[in-house]
Amino acid sequence: MTCNVGSIDRTLRIVAGLVILALGFYYKSWWGAVGAVPLLTGLMNWCPAYSLFGISSCAKKS
Repeated sequence: MTCNVGSIDRTLRIVAGLVILALGFYYKSWWGAVGAVPLLTGLMNWCPAYSLFGISSCAKKS
């Protein structure tokens, strides 16, 4: 798995994942588990959807 999630994208995914998880716990809803997806993709620096469509937000290496 090569990195396809850049630093800004990674930060946004981690923050969004944590917020969704926290809201799920606060409202006692299973929908909060959806927050695990952006959190895990941010922590792994790899997004399967990006791989599928050939997208990358990583900086280009020169």
